[in-house]
Amino acid sequence: MATVLLIRHGQTPANASGILAGTSPGIQLDDTGIQQISDLSKALKGLVPQAIITSPMERTVQTADIIAQGLSTSDFEPQIQHEPGLIECDYGSWTGQSLAELAHHEMWRAVQDHPSSVVFPGESGESMSHMQNRAVAAIRRWNDLLGPDSLYIAVSHGDVIKSVIADALGMHLDHFQRIVIDPGSVSVVRYATLRPFVVATNASGEKASRFVTAASDQGSDAPVGGGSS
Repeated sequence: MATVLLIRHGQTPANASGILAGTSPGIQLDDTGIQQISDLSKALKGLVPQAIITSPMERTVQTADIIAQGLSTSDFEPQIQHEPGLIECDYGSWTGQSLAELAHHEMWRAVQDHPSSVVFPGESGESMSHMQNRAVAAIRRWNDLLGPDSLYIAVSHGDVIKSVIADALGMHLDHFQRIVIDPGSVSVVRYATLRPFVVATNASGEKASRFVTAASDQGSDAPVGGGSS
């Protein structure tokens, strides 16, 4: 079965200050974010992914670069490919605003309780349903491209990863806010013939190393033992 490690980019200044970065250009990891991904890279040491794909945003590309450097050996040099389907949701005119201020917006409650109904305001604003559809389609396209016994890494953003995991769990998008995906975390999903299995969610640092062996063990349509953190 195809196994994907969904990695959220490390912390950025926008994360630390409560700003909805969205598709704002030029946002890089801060020192904490670099350390988070460096620690995660060490925890994933020994993996040989068939591909590393990433949202084309600067913060995710920087995260993918650190991961790739950590996995490189004399016999293995991972290549990074951009995947537009994994780009952050376009929050339209909400982009760049303070989350504390947005919490007073009349649409905020819908984002929390009924996100499938939400289309973000502004000319470029995306619906959350569209975000989920194109992200899930991208993951399934890579599953098909790499094959049923593949293992690969996908670097993306919090809401995007939550939407992919919700789909894997058979959970309606309206419940995806129940899923927590922190900066610098890894979640593992296995796509079997009949259904996906969510092996781990929101693991970081040393805890992520518990799932390296599980992620590397291919070839069964049975669920995998493990847990989430």
